[in-house]
Amino acid sequence: MNMSMNANANANANESRMDRTEPKPTGWRRVKTLLHEETFGIHPRLIALNTVVGFLPRHHAMQARARLFSLAGFQIGEGTRIAAAPKINGGDTLFSNLVIGKNCTIEVDCVLDLEERIVIGDRVTLSPGVMILTSTHELDIREHRAGAVQRLPVEIGDGVWLGARCVILPGVKVGAGAIVNPGSVVNKDVTAQTRVGGSPATQLEVLQTLESR
Repeated sequence: MNMSMNANANANANESRMDRTEPKPTGWRRVKTLLHEETFGIHPRLIALNTVVGFLPRHHAMQARARLFSLAGFQIGEGTRIAAAPKINGGDTLFSNLVIGKNCTIEVDCVLDLEERIVIGDRVTLSPGVMILTSTHELDIREHRAGAVQRLPVEIGDGVWLGARCVILPGVKVGAGAIVNPGSVVNKDVTAQTRVGGSPATQLEVLQTLESR
């Protein structure tokens, strides 16, 4: 009797799980879904921009390159210099998700993940190979650890210096005047006027300001 009841309960549970399963799209809906999945993140305007700036030699015409990025729709401040086009990805709001202030320097081989907003202040230096990420995955079941996509904005304060090949993870705020050592992985906020380094990055020193000298 108990075995029969358990079997019925299991069958009902299985049916319940099946009921919650979304039906697979068919016909034109399936084609539309497939096209959306395969073309998501493709931006003709960004492709055209990269084609044009690709003719400019690295470390030459840096302000002209920044001007082209501004004309394409990104918010780029006056006096900012871009040594080479950063690798950019993002969704439908890609062009509104990047704000770079005045008199910044963006070096070669940088990566900007614009799934969420990246705000960079004035007089910021991104050394070669800097990677700023705004998207990651939630921890999921053991059969598939990378779960749903999670998006968090990143803020880089005025006067910050990001060292070569450092990584800024989603949700991080780097305070004004801070320095991130080369190769560091920053997974939490950085206090203004400090130097951090390591993986994960930790505070190494408090930097002097002109007022404190």
